[in-house]
Amino acid sequence: MNSHDPPIFDPALIAQPLGDPLGEILHLLKLTGTFYCQSRLSAPWGIEVPALGEVMSFAVVTSGRCWLTAGGNDSLLVEQGNLILLTGGAKHCLRSDPEVPTEHLDTLPARKVTEVYETLDYGGGGEITSIMYGVVRVDHAASGILMSLLPDVFKIDIWNDNSDSWLQGTLQFIAREARALRPGGGTVITRLADVVVIEAIRTWINTAPEADKGWLKATRDKQIGRAIIAIHRAPAEDWTVEKLAKVAGMSRSAFSARFTSMVGQSAIQYLTIWRMQLAREKLLQTTQSVAAVAIELGYQSEPAFSRAFKRVFRETPGQVRRQ
Repeated sequence: MNSHDPPIFDPALIAQPLGDPLGEILHLLKLTGTFYCQSRLSAPWGIEVPALGEVMSFAVVTSGRCWLTAGGNDSLLVEQGNLILLTGGAKHCLRSDPEVPTEHLDTLPARKVTEVYETLDYGGGGEITSIMYGVVRVDHAASGILMSLLPDVFKIDIWNDNSDSWLQGTLQFIAREARALRPGGGTVITRLADVVVIEAIRTWINTAPEADKGWLKATRDKQIGRAIIAIHRAPAEDWTVEKLAKVAGMSRSAFSARFTSMVGQSAIQYLTIWRMQLAREKLLQTTQSVAAVAIELGYQSEPAFSRAFKRVFRETPGQVRRQ
């Protein structure tokens, strides 16, 4: 096969068992930790974390408690074993008490352990709160869809000595590593923290009533979920509504109506947006030419690909490549 030929679709990809469509999507997420800090904070204390851009941040209280404020929301109590996930990178504050003034994160006496891991001992000498705080960047086409559906801030309560929760056990392990600070502990903590973020997202999806709708609900639908996974597994395939309906085991008309109703856009619109998300990722992270990216995603014409790309992102592939 010529290197410029489009990939040949392998029907075996779709013949594989459906399994867990949402699990496949979560598996695609690429987390890159950019900052982790294990803090021992003594009341009174207050920390202002600036807006961080397109990243997620999380805080796990391993002992004590604190208050979180983000945006225009009321202060949220965060207690031992609670995990807070902030999905939009917005400015937020953590305090020992809602009325305590804050100091900017950059001014605090943190001790750098590695390039991405720090420790912080700070405060007025009173009641102790220990917090594992981290910032992660999420890279993949799937992330844009999923992140847009998550709430800006959510809390998971999983600290229970009688709980069989895998996440609870992992957080307790992180807490022990943070207390001991054994050789290599920073690496262990940062790697586990990435996994914790994925597990936190999955826990919210499986427990929050607001997660049982739209695209998230569609991915778990036995028939529509199969079509979504088919698109994800083989984006360059010459998909039509008829082909996707066959994958889903439905008639063309029933599939088209159900997909649009559940996802909020037609199957072909979803396919185009998915392809463009993948294309944008390739343009930003590789040196592939625009023509090569177009062919890889099933477009025989670079101008047709560029037009589709601009409709989705309101900028050309060349403009994205120069970012």
